[in-house]
Amino acid sequence: MNDQTTNHKAGFVNIVGRPNVGKSTLMNALVGEALSTTNPKAQTTRHRILGILNGDDYQLVFSDTPGIIDPAYAMQESMMRVINDALEDADILLLMVEPQQRNPFGDAFIQRLKAIDIPVLLLINKIDTSNQKELENVHVFWKSLLHNVEFWNISALHTFQLDALKQRLVELLPQSPPYYPKDVLTDRSERFFCEEIVREKILSLYDKEIPYAVQAIVEEFKEEDELIRIRMTIYVERESQKNIIIGKGGSGIKRVSMLARKDMEAFFNKKIFLEPFVKVAKNWRKDEIKLKRFGY
Repeated sequence: MNDQTTNHKAGFVNIVGRPNVGKSTLMNALVGEALSTTNPKAQTTRHRILGILNGDDYQLVFSDTPGIIDPAYAMQESMMRVINDALEDADILLLMVEPQQRNPFGDAFIQRLKAIDIPVLLLINKIDTSNQKELENVHVFWKSLLHNVEFWNISALHTFQLDALKQRLVELLPQSPPYYPKDVLTDRSERFFCEEIVREKILSLYDKEIPYAVQAIVEEFKEEDELIRIRMTIYVERESQKNIIIGKGGSGIKRVSMLARKDMEAFFNKKIFLEPFVKVAKNWRKDEIKLKRFGY
């Protein structure tokens, strides 16, 4: 057995919780990079995204998962399968809640947590929105449900207690060589992050059903010395949604493209030429074939 195996620690730290509890904000803060899209709207995270934090003698592989919901159609069912996978392959589980939440998961999920034979850390996030008395009541409530968890009061947005949390996670890691090369930050491709940036802009700019009916797909990604050329298709479910995204005289899609391009240039540290198109893929969220094509 080599020194890297005997002296190195590594493991998967999976983050689960309801939508908008702060999972993506937490992973981004722990890794130090904006890998997961954050937005006040529900279902911002659709895929499982890994963020990898390396030290000389450890590798923390964080997994940001979609928010736990009751699935209404095929795409959401795919998202919930990701949650089940996260419960099964974790070395450490981070369960995130807000102070005001009282068992938002349901009894079946709680029973699964009780049977898990790995460290489970209950992260009470957004404590800046609470007070001492409420936090004491929160601890009492969750201790009555879960006896095998470790409690942490944190603020992912304001990075309160995150350094201490990181140290504790390293302590809990099993002995293992790294799972990924030490210079790798995520398992996702550059194309994926371009798609997520565009989708986040649409989440921010449009209301009602529009953001949830959208899927961005990079069709072409050409990197030159000082420029990246990206051709992208933005799929929607209905012709009316296509017209809204494009906007009068193309004003809507131009705004999406401008804002996305700025974020991409900051992400890649290069000039971006972004060429977006909008197409209709009728009812794609309920179509298993289209879902597989879109990576679900």
